[in-house]
Amino acid sequence: MTKRFAFYLSPKVPYDFELTVRKPAGWPLFTPFEIYKGGILWTALHIANLLTGLKLRSVGSTEQPSILIDVFLKDIPKSTQKNVIKNLLATKLAADEDLTEFYSMARKDPILKHTLGDLYGMHDTGFAHLFAMATFAISLQMAPLKRSEEMMNCLIKNYGELAEFDGKRVCVWPLAERLAELSPNELSRLCKLGYRAKYLVQLARVLGSGGFPTLEELKQFSPEEAKRKLLELPGIGDYSADILNPHGGFPIDAWSVDVFGKLFYGEQLREGRAAIDKIKAEGIRRWGKWSWMAFLYVAHDLKQLSEKLGTSLRLY
Repeated sequence: MTKRFAFYLSPKVPYDFELTVRKPAGWPLFTPFEIYKGGILWTALHIANLLTGLKLRSVGSTEQPSILIDVFLKDIPKSTQKNVIKNLLATKLAADEDLTEFYSMARKDPILKHTLGDLYGMHDTGFAHLFAMATFAISLQMAPLKRSEEMMNCLIKNYGELAEFDGKRVCVWPLAERLAELSPNELSRLCKLGYRAKYLVQLARVLGSGGFPTLEELKQFSPEEAKRKLLELPGIGDYSADILNPHGGFPIDAWSVDVFGKLFYGEQLREGRAAIDKIKAEGIRRWGKWSWMAFLYVAHDLKQLSEKLGTSLRLY
């Protein structure tokens, strides 16, 4: 692929580029196989079905943020395609996300106040596309994070496209249309997905048909409407819908319930499903519309929070 154009993004203050595109817990921006070196991120994804290579770097600061983005494509893009790419990346990089209200709340919160020194300027970025995000959510079900990462990496390596640009090679998430052609048995055998393989193929067929809203379209729904719509997808329950919802949720499972049990009550709760419901209700009560951002800040500051609060916090 060849460099076709470049543009600048000027995100809302504060915006820490490295914390935002390379989350401290190791979460990638668009693919686990992207490359980050010397403050430059090489990554790739499909935008409007075009395989798109990206080279991103900060040319500003946390208080005066500016991001330079080089865009690599196989063919010369039309002006309309350029605009689609620019607008989508501004959304996915959370350039217009205003953290003022969240920080005002967090500074007064007995838990979140400890995260701000470590994560100031970190924003919530978007996945490559809904199918990638839903695959991630399904792979997290009933599995520790390391096992989930193994499943996702296997899917991307075996079924994703390879983007070659600027001397780099980046493997990207497969589109739903690619996995829709497969049998659940093949997926399960190759990537050890177990029961998840059936749901992933069903999900790929639903999303590959083109009739379901995109992440950007779901953002135009109310939070409740978006969650109801997401619950229609194969393999997506309450926990996964909270991860997928572009309005944010408070996704509590068998691992995160221990973290937030210690943070809220000073101990692990031993009440099974009732503990999950209790923790979720408490998180929403405490943090309201900022519950997802609070979850994000806690998840990416576990080591430092453990030291500051004198406890042991792990998500896996």
